[in-house]
Parts: sequence; structure tokens; C-alpha cells
Amino acid sequence: MNDADKLGSDPSSAEGVVAVGRVGKAHGIRGAVFVQPWTDAPEERFVPGATLRTEPAEAGPLTVLQARDHSGKLVVEFAGISDRNSAEAIRGTVLVMAATDRPPIDDPDEFYDTDLIGLSAVTADGVVLGPVTDVLHSPGGSVLALDYSGREVLIPFRKQLVPVVDLGAGVVTIDPPEGLLEL
Repeated sequence: MNDADKLGSDPSSAEGVVAVGRVGKAHGIRGAVFVQPWTDAPEERFVPGATLRTEPAEAGPLTVLQARDHSGKLVVEFAGISDRNSAEAIRGTVLVMAATDRPPIDDPDEFYDTDLIGLSAVTADGVVLGPVTDVLHSPGGSVLALDYSGREVLIPFRKQLVPVVDLGAGVVTIDPPEGLLEL
């Protein structure tokens, strides 16, 4: 599973867009800002010339002039943001891109989180469990969060428990061991 580009409770969760970062505080006096990347490929998303839409929309679009690492944090300079006051004015802005602009994933067992969220989860024998509401990542692996009868149930995203992901049909098949749905 690819943990790049997230959606969910962010304001960018509108159909067809994914959030790739959020503008943080100003860095210096010439308009540079820290950006919290919400992608596993910031070097691809924040290249010079890349134009990103924004939430709120009136803050952008923003075009990247330069991006660099500063003590392990991403610092970005955007066109038209040339002083500290301008940089502070866009603080908190969510940076979004069209979901269709993401590169395709070659591995059939890898998915963008945003493609999984919203899928209908059903058991192997066809019982509808509810929608996938989130994808969580931990050192032990990824986990699908389901809304099962009004409560959140976590399903480890492993082939033996999630044997089928059918993006075209909008369905993920869950084969839970006895008792997992009651936890």
C-alpha cells in the first residue's frame, strides 16, 4: 500500500483531488515557508514549476519556485510570495492536486490510500460490512478502518484478511477470522 497523498477529514477531500501538504510557518524574511508534506514523494510534488491548487481556493494556485531540505524539514518558495507577511498569510493552506495527476502504481497489490477510502467492505460470502473510512499506517503494517454498524473496526491490510480489492467495482473483500469484527 502506498501512503502517499491523503484525503479524509481534510478540506481537500472533494471528489477528484488529493491533499499533498499543508503550508506551515514562514522561514526567514523572503517568503519561504515550511511545508508539511502529506505525500511519500515530496521530491516529485514540489519541483520547480509545479502548480498546486489550494484549500481555501482563494489562497492559490501556488507555483513552486524552489524546494529544499532544511534540517529535515521541507522549505518551499512559491511565486508571488516574496516576504514574511505574504508567507504568513498562506499559513495553514492545504495544497492539493488532481487525483488523476498521480503516477500510476505498477504493483497490483499497492494502492493509494485515497483509492481505498470509500470502498464498500463486504465479507467473502457477500455480507456488507460498511465503508472503508480510513487507512492507518503503523510499524506493524497498514490497517483499514471500517464503519461497521456505526462503530469503527480495524482490519489489518494483509492478503489473507483482505484477499480482493476491486477499485472498479468499488468493493474490498474482507475474510476476517472469527471474532475480529466483535473486537
